[in-house]
Order: sequence, then C-alpha cells, then structure tokens
Amino acid sequence: METAGVLTNQVDEKKIKAIKRQKKWAQIKTNRALYIMLFPGILYFVIFKYIPMGGLIIAFQDYQPFLGILGSPFVGMKHFIRLFTEDTFFMLMRNTLVIFGLDIAFSFPFPIILALMLNELRAARFKKFVQTVIYLPHFMSWVVVVSIFYVLLTTEGGVFNNIITYFGGEKISFLTSTEWLRPIYIFQQMWKGAGWGTIVYLAAITNVDEQLYEAADMDGAGKLRKMWHITLPCIRPTIITLFILKIGHVLDMGFEHMFLLMNPMNKEVAQIFDTFVYTAGIQNGQLSYSTAVGLFKGLVGLVLVVLANKAARKVGEEGIY
Repeated sequence: METAGVLTNQVDEKKIKAIKRQKKWAQIKTNRALYIMLFPGILYFVIFKYIPMGGLIIAFQDYQPFLGILGSPFVGMKHFIRLFTEDTFFMLMRNTLVIFGLDIAFSFPFPIILALMLNELRAARFKKFVQTVIYLPHFMSWVVVVSIFYVLLTTEGGVFNNIITYFGGEKISFLTSTEWLRPIYIFQQMWKGAGWGTIVYLAAITNVDEQLYEAADMDGAGKLRKMWHITLPCIRPTIITLFILKIGHVLDMGFEHMFLLMNPMNKEVAQIFDTFVYTAGIQNGQLSYSTAVGLFKGLVGLVLVVLANKAARKVGEEGIY
C-alpha cells in the first residue's frame, strides 16, 4: 500500500510539472513578440559579455600570443601579488576613489535635482525646449566634449583665459594643472550625462499619484514641501536602484574620458585603473597583468553591488534583485 501511495504521488508530481511546462510554453507563445524583441539584447550580452569571460584565464598565466591560452604557462596569483605590492596600486586606488567620490557627490544627485526642476515647468513648449537642450550633450562623443573644453580653457587664445587677462588676471593652465583636473572631469560628466539621466527620474515622477499633490495643496504645502515629502519619497526606489548600480562602477570610471584629459603634467592625479589597464596592456604589452587588474576591478564592483543590495533590502527597499 505504501509503495502504491508513493507511485501515485510521483505520478501526480509529474503531471503537475507537465502542466506547469505547458503553461510556460503557452505564456511564451502568447508573448512571443516580446521574446523576439528580447533576443537581440540577450545575444549581445552572450557574445560580448559572457563569452569573453573565458579570456580571464590569462590573468593567471604568463600569456604569450604566439603560444595561445592553452600553451601559455600557468603562474597562479603572480600578477595579483604584483598589483597589490607595487607603489602604483595605492596611487591608482586613491585617484579612482577620489574621482568616484566626487562623481557620487555631484554627478549622481544632479539629474535628480534637474528632474524635479523640469517637473515644475508648466509651459509645455518651454519644457520641451529645455529638455532638448540638456539632452544634446549626451549624443556627443567624449572626443568632441573634451575638444570643446580645450578650446574654452587653453592658455593659447582660450575664452576663459582671455576673460581673465582682460580683467587684469594671469592665465591659468586649466588643462595641465593637477588641481583643475578633477573639477573639469566632474563638470564634464555632469554636463554630458545629467540631461539624459533625468529621463528615468521624470518617468518615475509621472507615476506619482496626483491625489497626493492635491491633498498637499489643501494643507497649504508649497512646492518645496511637496518635493521633499511627496516626490522624493515616491521616486526613492528608483534612486536606490540607480545608486546600487552606480556603486558597481566604483573602480570603473571609464577609459576614454580620463584618457583624453590626461597628459604628462597631470598624470599624477589622472591615472586611474581604466587608463592603467590600457597603458599596461596595449602600450607595454603586459596582457596578463592588465587582465588581472581588470578582473580585480570587476570583482570589487560585484562585491559592492551585492553588499549595497543587501543593505537596501534590510532597510525595506526592493533592491535590484
């Protein structure tokens, strides 16, 4: 009797699993258009993100291109030990963390403030005009952005230095100064990315229940009060999600922007992990060492995202997963 009961339970479980599979396939068939649209994105990540991960093995080898991955000798943690013991590591860590801290302090909240201000504009045409103007820099490459600022800041006929000398001041070497590098970098980040970043926050603001604003108006609340007590709390999940994703880029500040700003005069504060990977790997041919540096960056970002997500869930937010 017991055996018969067990067999019956197993048959029932198989039937339940079969029914669930049928439901899943039915859902896929019903939403097949969405899955077809999703396929190119999945294919992109598989080809350009996941398959290249196999090359990370060279971080543990003395990789030689003519020997290949299979023929290059295995050296274990040699390149990681070199990374952590060289003096350049502390310089790279300091520069990267300082830039990231400034980015979090200024570039991250700026789109939020901009979105709140745009939301208060009532003239539709003027609002669209402002949005168009602030979105335009996003479509410029970093080469164009840095070139524009070069024309404005150079000591040889630059607009800002011409104004300074016109009022009796001395020219300032903005582009070669170690003191001005970080402010210029952050300002360019804000100018280029803030407008585009407002799209997400404006979309989140449109989902705020209008009845909350009507109730606040009846209580006599002003615009600032409504922003602080209604708008910001309602878009807080979006802010936290983007903040967690931002934390993952703590050591990944982007190669192109800083590389274009860096020169021999400001290299002391401009050299970050991304530019160092290019210098070591491409210019000096130390492929295994540069791969080890890149793997270290990725692992740090992964750990911080996991920890930040756990912290968000502990305080009652949904997090990113």
